[in-house]
Amino acid sequence: MKTSYPRLVIAGLRGGSGKTTVSLGLTAAWRKQGLKVAVYKKGPDYIDAGWLSAAAGLPCYNLDPFLIGREKLITSFRDHFREADCAVIEGNRGLYDGMDPKGTYSTAELAKSLRSPVLLVIDCTKSTRTLAAMVLGAKKFDRRVRVSGVVLNRIAGVRHERVVRRSIEEYCGVPVFGAIPKLRTDFLSERHMGLTPFQEHPEVEKAIAVSADTAFRYLDLTGIWKSAKTAVGLIGGRMTGRDTKPHFPDSPSLPDVTVGIIRDSAFQFYYPENFEELEKRGARLLEISALAERKLPAIDALYIGGGFPETNVVALARNTAFRRAVKEAVEKGLPVYAECGGLMYLGSSLRVDNKSYPMTGIFPVAFGLEKRPQAHGYTVVEISRRNPFYERGIVLKGHEFHYSAVIDYRYTKGVTFSFRMKRGEGLIRGRDGICYKNVLATYTHLHAYGAPQWADGLVQAARRYREEKP
Repeated sequence: MKTSYPRLVIAGLRGGSGKTTVSLGLTAAWRKQGLKVAVYKKGPDYIDAGWLSAAAGLPCYNLDPFLIGREKLITSFRDHFREADCAVIEGNRGLYDGMDPKGTYSTAELAKSLRSPVLLVIDCTKSTRTLAAMVLGAKKFDRRVRVSGVVLNRIAGVRHERVVRRSIEEYCGVPVFGAIPKLRTDFLSERHMGLTPFQEHPEVEKAIAVSADTAFRYLDLTGIWKSAKTAVGLIGGRMTGRDTKPHFPDSPSLPDVTVGIIRDSAFQFYYPENFEELEKRGARLLEISALAERKLPAIDALYIGGGFPETNVVALARNTAFRRAVKEAVEKGLPVYAECGGLMYLGSSLRVDNKSYPMTGIFPVAFGLEKRPQAHGYTVVEISRRNPFYERGIVLKGHEFHYSAVIDYRYTKGVTFSFRMKRGEGLIRGRDGICYKNVLATYTHLHAYGAPQWADGLVQAARRYREEKP
Protein backbone atom coordinates (compact mmCIF):
# COMPACT_ATOMS: atom_id res chain seq x y z
CA MET A 1 0.00 0.00 0.00
CA LYS A 2 1.53 3.28 -1.12
CA THR A 3 1.97 5.89 1.60
CA SER A 4 4.64 8.11 0.03
CA TYR A 5 4.36 10.35 -3.04
CA PRO A 6 7.66 12.22 -3.55
CA ARG A 7 6.85 15.18 -5.78
CA LEU A 8 7.84 18.64 -6.92
CA VAL A 9 5.99 21.43 -8.65
CA ILE A 10 8.33 23.16 -11.11
CA ALA A 11 7.36 26.82 -11.19
CA GLY A 12 8.68 30.15 -12.45
CA LEU A 13 8.20 33.84 -11.90
CA ARG A 14 6.79 34.20 -15.42
CA GLY A 15 6.21 32.24 -18.58
CA GLY A 16 9.38 31.46 -20.50
CA SER A 17 11.59 31.30 -17.41
CA GLY A 18 12.84 27.77 -18.14
CA LYS A 19 10.30 25.50 -16.40
CA THR A 20 10.12 23.11 -19.34
CA THR A 21 13.92 22.87 -19.62
CA VAL A 22 14.19 21.91 -15.95
CA SER A 23 11.15 19.62 -15.96
CA LEU A 24 12.38 17.72 -19.00
CA GLY A 25 15.92 17.57 -17.70
CA LEU A 26 14.90 16.24 -14.29
CA THR A 27 12.55 13.67 -15.78
CA ALA A 28 15.05 12.42 -18.36
CA ALA A 29 17.96 12.34 -15.89
CA TRP A 30 16.05 10.52 -13.16
CA ARG A 31 14.73 8.03 -15.69
CA LYS A 32 18.30 7.43 -16.86
CA GLN A 33 19.21 6.73 -13.23
CA GLY A 34 16.56 4.01 -13.13
CA LEU A 35 13.75 5.92 -11.48
CA LYS A 36 10.15 5.76 -12.68
CA VAL A 37 8.89 9.33 -12.97
CA ALA A 38 5.18 10.20 -13.09
CA VAL A 39 4.73 13.43 -15.07
CA TYR A 40 1.97 16.02 -14.92
CA LYS A 41 1.29 19.39 -16.51
CA LYS A 42 -0.65 22.26 -14.98
CA GLY A 43 -2.67 24.29 -17.44
CA PRO A 44 -4.52 23.41 -20.65
CA ASP A 45 -1.36 22.42 -22.48
CA TYR A 46 -0.68 19.61 -24.93
CA ILE A 47 2.78 20.41 -26.31
CA ASP A 48 4.81 20.57 -23.08
CA ALA A 49 2.84 17.56 -21.83
CA GLY A 50 3.82 15.65 -24.96
CA TRP A 51 7.50 16.33 -24.35
CA LEU A 52 7.22 15.29 -20.69
CA SER A 53 5.54 12.07 -21.79
CA ALA A 54 8.36 11.37 -24.26
CA ALA A 55 10.98 12.03 -21.56
CA ALA A 56 9.27 9.83 -18.95
CA GLY A 57 8.16 7.05 -21.29
CA LEU A 58 4.72 7.39 -19.65
CA PRO A 59 1.57 9.42 -20.33
CA CYS A 60 1.58 12.96 -18.97
CA TYR A 61 -1.63 13.86 -17.17
CA ASN A 62 -3.23 17.28 -16.86
CA LEU A 63 -3.74 18.84 -13.43
CA ASP A 64 -5.79 21.96 -14.04
CA PRO A 65 -8.04 23.16 -11.21
CA PHE A 66 -10.26 25.19 -13.55
CA LEU A 67 -10.89 22.32 -15.95
CA ILE A 68 -11.31 19.43 -13.52
CA GLY A 69 -11.74 20.80 -9.99
CA ARG A 70 -9.68 20.25 -6.85
CA GLU A 71 -11.09 16.91 -5.68
CA LYS A 72 -10.75 15.20 -9.05
CA LEU A 73 -7.32 16.78 -9.43
CA ILE A 74 -6.01 15.11 -6.26
CA THR A 75 -7.61 11.78 -7.14
CA SER A 76 -6.12 11.90 -10.62
CA PHE A 77 -2.67 12.70 -9.25
CA ARG A 78 -2.76 9.77 -6.87
CA ASP A 79 -4.31 7.28 -9.30
CA HIS A 80 -1.86 8.07 -12.10
CA PHE A 81 1.16 8.10 -9.78
CA ARG A 82 0.71 4.34 -9.50
CA GLU A 83 4.08 2.67 -8.80
CA ALA A 84 6.25 5.66 -9.70
CA ASP A 85 9.21 6.68 -7.55
CA CYS A 86 8.47 10.39 -7.81
CA ALA A 87 6.42 12.98 -9.68
CA VAL A 88 7.44 16.02 -11.70
CA ILE A 89 4.61 18.54 -12.06
CA GLU A 90 5.29 21.39 -14.46
CA GLY A 91 3.41 24.59 -13.67
CA ASN A 92 2.40 27.31 -16.09
CA ARG A 93 2.99 31.05 -16.28
CA GLY A 94 4.22 32.69 -13.07
CA LEU A 95 3.84 30.94 -9.72
CA TYR A 96 0.99 33.17 -8.50
CA ASP A 97 -0.57 34.05 -11.87
CA GLY A 98 -4.23 33.08 -12.03
CA MET A 99 -7.54 34.22 -13.47
CA ASP A 100 -7.93 37.17 -11.10
CA PRO A 101 -6.05 39.27 -8.49
CA LYS A 102 -6.55 36.42 -5.99
CA GLY A 103 -4.56 34.05 -8.18
CA THR A 104 -7.48 31.67 -8.64
CA TYR A 105 -6.40 28.48 -10.43
CA SER A 106 -2.71 29.46 -10.26
CA THR A 107 0.27 27.11 -10.02
CA ALA A 108 0.57 28.17 -6.37
CA GLU A 109 -2.99 26.97 -5.70
CA LEU A 110 -2.16 23.66 -7.37
CA ALA A 111 0.94 23.27 -5.18
CA LYS A 112 -1.16 23.90 -2.07
CA SER A 113 -3.81 21.40 -3.15
CA LEU A 114 -1.15 18.75 -3.69
CA ARG A 115 0.83 19.82 -0.59
CA SER A 116 3.86 19.79 -2.84
CA PRO A 117 7.21 21.54 -2.45
CA VAL A 118 7.94 24.07 -5.19
CA LEU A 119 11.18 24.24 -7.17
CA LEU A 120 11.40 27.80 -8.50
CA VAL A 121 13.17 28.37 -11.83
CA ILE A 122 14.45 31.91 -12.27
CA ASP A 123 15.55 33.64 -15.44
CA CYS A 124 18.68 35.51 -14.31
CA THR A 125 19.19 37.57 -17.45
CA LYS A 126 20.72 40.97 -16.59
CA SER A 127 19.94 40.64 -12.86
CA THR A 128 21.83 39.68 -9.70
CA ARG A 129 20.87 40.66 -6.13
CA THR A 130 17.39 41.81 -7.21
CA LEU A 131 16.58 38.16 -7.85
CA ALA A 132 16.89 37.51 -4.11
CA ALA A 133 14.18 40.08 -3.49
CA MET A 134 11.96 38.32 -6.03
CA VAL A 135 12.54 34.90 -4.47
CA LEU A 136 11.91 36.32 -1.00
CA GLY A 137 8.68 37.83 -2.24
CA ALA A 138 7.57 34.52 -3.77
CA LYS A 139 8.43 32.74 -0.51
CA LYS A 140 6.55 35.16 1.77
CA PHE A 141 3.65 36.13 -0.52
CA ASP A 142 1.72 33.05 0.61
CA ARG A 143 3.19 31.18 3.58
CA ARG A 144 1.25 28.05 2.62
CA VAL A 145 3.31 27.76 -0.59
CA ARG A 146 6.58 26.03 0.28
CA VAL A 147 9.41 27.16 -1.99
CA SER A 148 11.94 24.42 -1.21
CA GLY A 149 14.63 25.32 -3.71
CA VAL A 150 15.71 27.45 -6.64
CA VAL A 151 17.30 26.75 -10.02
CA LEU A 152 19.09 29.62 -11.71
CA ASN A 153 18.62 29.78 -15.47
CA ARG A 154 20.45 31.69 -18.22
CA ILE A 155 23.49 32.44 -16.04
CA ALA A 156 26.10 34.58 -17.83
CA GLY A 157 29.22 33.28 -16.06
CA VAL A 158 30.94 32.22 -12.86
CA ARG A 159 30.81 35.65 -11.20
CA HIS A 160 27.16 36.10 -12.14
CA GLU A 161 26.28 32.73 -10.60
CA ARG A 162 28.26 33.43 -7.41
CA VAL A 163 26.56 36.76 -6.70
CA VAL A 164 23.04 35.45 -7.41
CA ARG A 165 23.54 32.19 -5.50
CA ARG A 166 24.96 33.90 -2.37
CA SER A 167 22.25 36.58 -2.42
CA ILE A 168 19.42 34.04 -2.55
CA GLU A 169 20.89 31.70 0.03
CA GLU A 170 21.76 34.52 2.44
CA TYR A 171 18.61 36.63 2.23
CA CYS A 172 15.99 33.98 1.45
CA GLY A 173 17.21 30.90 3.30
CA VAL A 174 16.40 28.82 0.24
CA PRO A 175 18.95 26.41 -1.30
CA VAL A 176 20.05 26.88 -4.89
CA PHE A 177 19.95 23.49 -6.59
CA GLY A 178 21.71 24.42 -9.79
CA ALA A 179 22.70 27.05 -12.30
CA ILE A 180 22.09 26.57 -16.02
CA PRO A 181 24.12 28.80 -18.34
CA LYS A 182 22.84 30.49 -21.46
CA LEU A 183 22.68 27.45 -23.69
CA ARG A 184 24.20 27.96 -27.12
CA THR A 185 22.08 25.37 -28.88
CA ASP A 186 18.31 25.59 -28.87
CA PHE A 187 17.55 21.89 -28.80
CA LEU A 188 13.82 22.52 -28.33
CA SER A 189 12.79 24.61 -31.32
CA GLU A 190 9.76 26.89 -31.12
CA ARG A 191 7.09 28.17 -33.47
CA HIS A 192 3.83 30.08 -33.28
CA MET A 193 2.10 28.11 -30.49
CA GLY A 194 5.19 27.38 -28.39
CA LEU A 195 7.57 24.45 -28.60
CA THR A 196 7.57 22.31 -31.70
CA PRO A 197 5.53 19.22 -30.72
CA PHE A 198 7.69 16.18 -30.17
CA GLN A 199 5.65 14.38 -32.86
CA GLU A 200 7.09 16.81 -35.44
CA HIS A 201 10.56 17.28 -33.99
CA PRO A 202 13.22 15.70 -36.23
CA GLU A 203 15.40 14.44 -33.35
CA VAL A 204 13.28 13.68 -30.30
CA GLU A 205 15.69 11.21 -28.68
CA LYS A 206 18.61 13.60 -29.15
CA ALA A 207 16.64 16.50 -27.65
CA ILE A 208 15.72 14.43 -24.59
CA ALA A 209 19.32 13.21 -24.25
CA VAL A 210 20.49 16.85 -24.29
CA SER A 211 17.89 17.65 -21.61
CA ALA A 212 19.21 14.84 -19.42
CA ASP A 213 22.82 15.92 -19.97
CA THR A 214 21.89 19.49 -19.01
CA ALA A 215 20.42 18.23 -15.74
CA PHE A 216 23.41 16.00 -14.96
CA ARG A 217 25.86 18.84 -15.64
CA TYR A 218 24.14 21.77 -13.98
CA LEU A 219 21.61 20.53 -11.41
CA ASP A 220 22.06 19.09 -7.92
CA LEU A 221 19.94 16.02 -8.58
CA THR A 222 20.56 14.60 -5.10
CA GLY A 223 19.45 17.80 -3.41
CA ILE A 224 16.35 18.08 -5.60
CA TRP A 225 15.49 14.44 -4.91
CA LYS A 226 15.72 15.03 -1.15
CA SER A 227 13.47 18.07 -1.56
CA ALA A 228 10.87 15.98 -3.44
CA LYS A 229 10.90 13.42 -0.62
CA THR A 230 9.92 16.07 1.94
CA ALA A 231 6.40 16.18 0.45
CA VAL A 232 3.85 15.23 3.09
CA GLY A 233 0.75 13.05 2.64
CA LEU A 234 -2.13 14.15 0.45
CA ILE A 235 -5.52 15.26 1.77
CA GLY A 236 -8.80 15.07 -0.10
CA GLY A 237 -9.65 13.27 -3.33
CA ARG A 238 -10.91 10.22 -1.40
CA MET A 239 -7.74 10.14 0.72
CA THR A 240 -6.98 10.38 4.39
CA GLY A 241 -4.01 12.27 5.74
CA ARG A 242 -2.01 9.05 5.77
CA ASP A 243 -3.19 7.82 2.37
CA THR A 244 -4.31 4.55 3.95
CA LYS A 245 -7.12 3.84 1.47
CA PRO A 246 -5.96 4.31 -2.09
CA HIS A 247 -8.49 4.55 -4.88
CA PHE A 248 -7.95 3.00 -8.27
CA PRO A 249 -9.66 3.83 -11.57
CA ASP A 250 -12.77 1.84 -12.45
CA SER A 251 -12.16 -1.21 -14.57
CA PRO A 252 -13.03 -0.54 -18.22
CA SER A 253 -16.21 -2.09 -19.56
CA LEU A 254 -15.89 -4.72 -22.21
CA PRO A 255 -15.72 -2.77 -25.48
CA ASP A 256 -18.89 -2.86 -27.56
CA VAL A 257 -18.23 0.07 -29.91
CA THR A 258 -15.17 1.27 -31.82
CA VAL A 259 -14.18 4.94 -31.74
CA GLY A 260 -11.68 6.05 -34.35
CA ILE A 261 -9.08 8.61 -33.26
CA ILE A 262 -7.36 10.62 -35.98
CA ARG A 263 -3.89 10.82 -34.47
CA ASP A 264 -0.87 11.81 -36.53
CA SER A 265 1.45 14.80 -36.85
CA ALA A 266 -1.50 16.98 -37.95
CA PHE A 267 -3.84 16.00 -35.09
CA GLN A 268 -2.05 15.33 -31.84
CA PHE A 269 -3.75 17.33 -29.07
CA TYR A 270 -5.41 14.78 -26.82
CA TYR A 271 -5.59 14.30 -23.07
CA PRO A 272 -4.81 10.67 -22.15
CA GLU A 273 -7.59 10.94 -19.56
CA ASN A 274 -10.09 11.43 -22.40
CA PHE A 275 -9.00 8.15 -23.96
CA GLU A 276 -9.25 6.39 -20.60
CA GLU A 277 -12.77 7.71 -19.99
CA LEU A 278 -13.94 6.49 -23.41
CA GLU A 279 -12.52 3.04 -22.68
CA LYS A 280 -14.20 2.94 -19.26
CA ARG A 281 -17.53 3.45 -21.00
CA GLY A 282 -17.00 0.55 -23.37
CA ALA A 283 -15.17 2.02 -26.35
CA ARG A 284 -12.34 0.35 -28.21
CA LEU A 285 -10.01 3.04 -29.59
CA LEU A 286 -8.56 2.76 -33.06
CA GLU A 287 -5.92 5.22 -34.24
CA ILE A 288 -6.21 6.53 -37.80
CA SER A 289 -3.94 8.78 -39.87
CA ALA A 290 -5.52 11.46 -42.04
CA LEU A 291 -2.17 11.79 -43.80
CA ALA A 292 -1.37 8.19 -44.69
CA GLU A 293 -4.64 6.27 -44.95
CA ARG A 294 -6.96 6.26 -47.92
CA LYS A 295 -10.22 5.20 -46.28
CA LEU A 296 -11.91 4.95 -42.91
CA PRO A 297 -11.85 1.59 -41.16
CA ALA A 298 -15.02 0.12 -39.66
CA ILE A 299 -15.82 2.44 -36.76
CA ASP A 300 -18.89 3.58 -34.83
CA ALA A 301 -17.74 7.15 -34.11
CA LEU A 302 -14.82 9.43 -34.94
CA TYR A 303 -12.90 11.79 -32.63
CA ILE A 304 -10.62 14.42 -34.18
CA GLY A 305 -8.54 16.42 -31.73
CA GLY A 306 -6.62 19.63 -32.17
CA GLY A 307 -3.15 19.99 -33.58
CA PHE A 308 -1.45 21.61 -36.53
CA PRO A 309 -3.37 21.04 -39.75
CA GLU A 310 -1.72 24.24 -41.01
CA THR A 311 1.78 22.73 -40.96
CA ASN A 312 0.49 19.58 -42.65
CA VAL A 313 -2.00 21.29 -44.95
CA VAL A 314 -0.42 20.16 -48.23
CA ALA A 315 -0.47 16.48 -47.23
CA LEU A 316 -4.02 16.75 -45.86
CA ALA A 317 -5.26 18.40 -49.05
CA ARG A 318 -3.52 15.86 -51.29
CA ASN A 319 -5.15 12.92 -49.53
CA THR A 320 -8.35 13.37 -51.49
CA ALA A 321 -9.49 9.80 -50.94
CA PHE A 322 -9.47 10.10 -47.15
CA ARG A 323 -11.21 13.47 -47.17
CA ARG A 324 -13.90 12.01 -49.40
CA ALA A 325 -14.23 8.94 -47.15
CA VAL A 326 -14.83 11.12 -44.10
CA LYS A 327 -17.48 13.18 -45.86
CA GLU A 328 -19.27 10.12 -47.19
CA ALA A 329 -19.32 8.56 -43.72
CA VAL A 330 -20.76 11.78 -42.26
CA GLU A 331 -23.54 11.78 -44.85
CA LYS A 332 -24.39 8.23 -43.76
CA GLY A 333 -24.72 9.36 -40.14
CA LEU A 334 -21.33 8.60 -38.58
CA PRO A 335 -21.01 10.49 -35.25
CA VAL A 336 -17.99 12.81 -35.34
CA TYR A 337 -16.65 15.02 -32.54
CA ALA A 338 -13.91 17.50 -33.49
CA GLU A 339 -11.93 20.12 -31.59
CA CYS A 340 -9.99 23.11 -32.95
CA GLY A 341 -7.66 21.60 -35.59
CA GLY A 342 -10.30 18.95 -36.18
CA LEU A 343 -12.86 21.71 -36.68
CA MET A 344 -10.61 23.30 -39.30
CA TYR A 345 -10.25 19.97 -41.10
CA LEU A 346 -14.04 19.67 -41.34
CA GLY A 347 -14.33 23.08 -42.98
CA SER A 348 -14.39 23.83 -46.68
CA SER A 349 -10.83 25.14 -46.94
CA LEU A 350 -7.79 26.33 -44.99
CA ARG A 351 -5.76 29.32 -46.14
CA VAL A 352 -2.07 29.31 -45.26
CA ASP A 353 0.41 31.89 -46.63
CA ASN A 354 -2.25 33.36 -48.96
CA LYS A 355 -3.00 30.00 -50.55
CA SER A 356 -6.19 28.02 -49.92
CA TYR A 357 -6.24 24.26 -49.60
CA PRO A 358 -9.38 22.09 -49.73
CA MET A 359 -10.47 20.30 -46.55
CA THR A 360 -13.34 17.83 -46.11
CA GLY A 361 -16.11 20.35 -46.89
CA ILE A 362 -18.51 19.10 -44.23
CA PHE A 363 -19.11 22.62 -42.90
CA PRO A 364 -19.50 25.74 -45.09
CA VAL A 365 -16.67 27.49 -43.26
CA ALA A 366 -13.37 28.68 -44.73
CA PHE A 367 -10.53 29.17 -42.26
CA GLY A 368 -7.37 31.24 -42.53
CA LEU A 369 -4.22 31.22 -40.43
CA GLU A 370 -3.41 34.60 -38.88
CA LYS A 371 -0.14 35.94 -37.47
CA ARG A 372 -1.52 36.56 -33.98
CA PRO A 373 -3.63 34.43 -31.63
CA GLN A 374 -7.34 34.80 -32.32
CA ALA A 375 -8.35 33.31 -28.96
CA HIS A 376 -6.36 32.17 -25.96
CA GLY A 377 -7.75 31.19 -22.58
CA TYR A 378 -10.37 29.32 -20.63
CA THR A 379 -13.91 29.01 -21.97
CA VAL A 380 -17.33 28.39 -20.48
CA VAL A 381 -20.05 27.20 -22.86
CA GLU A 382 -23.76 26.58 -22.40
CA ILE A 383 -25.46 23.93 -24.51
CA SER A 384 -28.23 26.01 -26.03
CA ARG A 385 -29.51 23.85 -28.87
CA ARG A 386 -30.19 20.23 -29.66
CA ASN A 387 -27.14 18.28 -30.85
CA PRO A 388 -25.94 14.65 -31.08
CA PHE A 389 -23.87 14.62 -27.86
CA TYR A 390 -25.22 16.90 -25.10
CA GLU A 391 -28.49 17.76 -23.42
CA ARG A 392 -29.60 21.38 -23.53
CA GLY A 393 -28.81 23.53 -20.50
CA ILE A 394 -25.51 21.85 -19.59
CA VAL A 395 -22.60 24.22 -18.85
CA LEU A 396 -19.08 23.02 -19.67
CA LYS A 397 -15.65 24.42 -18.89
CA GLY A 398 -12.87 24.20 -21.49
CA HIS A 399 -10.19 26.23 -23.21
CA GLU A 400 -9.32 27.63 -26.63
CA PHE A 401 -6.02 28.58 -28.26
CA HIS A 402 -5.76 29.09 -31.98
CA TYR A 403 -4.30 31.31 -34.65
CA SER A 404 -6.95 30.42 -37.20
CA ALA A 405 -9.99 32.56 -37.93
CA VAL A 406 -13.18 32.21 -39.95
CA ILE A 407 -12.70 34.08 -43.23
CA ASP A 408 -15.95 32.98 -44.84
CA TYR A 409 -19.17 31.40 -43.57
CA ARG A 410 -22.20 30.75 -45.72
CA TYR A 411 -25.53 29.88 -44.20
CA THR A 412 -26.52 26.35 -45.14
CA LYS A 413 -29.69 24.48 -44.27
CA GLY A 414 -29.09 21.80 -41.68
CA VAL A 415 -26.08 23.53 -40.09
CA THR A 416 -26.65 24.89 -36.56
CA PHE A 417 -24.67 26.14 -33.56
CA SER A 418 -25.24 24.39 -30.22
CA PHE A 419 -22.87 26.30 -27.89
CA ARG A 420 -23.45 29.76 -26.45
CA MET A 421 -20.22 31.27 -25.19
CA LYS A 422 -20.44 32.47 -21.58
CA ARG A 423 -16.67 33.00 -21.58
CA GLY A 424 -14.32 32.98 -24.58
CA GLU A 425 -14.49 33.82 -28.27
CA GLY A 426 -15.97 30.73 -29.90
CA LEU A 427 -16.43 30.32 -33.63
CA ILE A 428 -18.78 33.05 -34.88
CA ARG A 429 -20.36 35.92 -32.91
CA GLY A 430 -20.31 34.25 -29.52
CA ARG A 431 -21.44 30.90 -30.85
CA ASP A 432 -19.57 27.59 -31.14
CA GLY A 433 -20.32 23.89 -31.43
CA ILE A 434 -21.23 23.88 -35.10
CA CYS A 435 -23.41 20.88 -35.99
CA TYR A 436 -24.41 18.99 -39.11
CA LYS A 437 -26.20 15.63 -38.91
CA ASN A 438 -24.25 13.66 -36.25
CA VAL A 439 -21.20 15.94 -36.33
CA LEU A 440 -20.26 18.53 -33.73
CA ALA A 441 -17.09 20.63 -34.06
CA THR A 442 -15.82 23.36 -31.76
CA TYR A 443 -12.84 25.54 -30.94
CA THR A 444 -13.29 24.62 -27.27
CA HIS A 445 -11.16 21.75 -25.96
CA LEU A 446 -12.72 19.72 -23.15
CA HIS A 447 -11.16 17.60 -20.43
CA ALA A 448 -13.19 14.46 -19.70
CA TYR A 449 -12.69 14.76 -15.91
CA GLY A 450 -14.33 18.17 -15.85
CA ALA A 451 -16.86 17.33 -18.58
CA PRO A 452 -17.90 13.68 -18.13
CA GLN A 453 -20.87 14.40 -20.42
CA TRP A 454 -18.41 14.47 -23.32
CA ALA A 455 -17.37 10.81 -22.99
CA ASP A 456 -20.94 9.77 -22.16
CA GLY A 457 -22.28 11.53 -25.24
CA LEU A 458 -19.67 10.23 -27.65
CA VAL A 459 -20.03 6.59 -26.59
CA GLN A 460 -23.83 6.79 -26.54
CA ALA A 461 -23.81 8.30 -30.05
CA ALA A 462 -21.55 5.46 -31.19
CA ARG A 463 -23.97 2.89 -29.78
CA ARG A 464 -26.95 4.48 -31.48
CA TYR A 465 -25.13 4.52 -34.79
CA ARG A 466 -24.07 0.88 -34.40
CA GLU A 467 -27.65 -0.20 -33.63
CA GLU A 468 -29.24 1.83 -36.42
CA LYS A 469 -26.88 1.30 -39.33
CA PRO A 470 -27.88 -1.40 -41.83
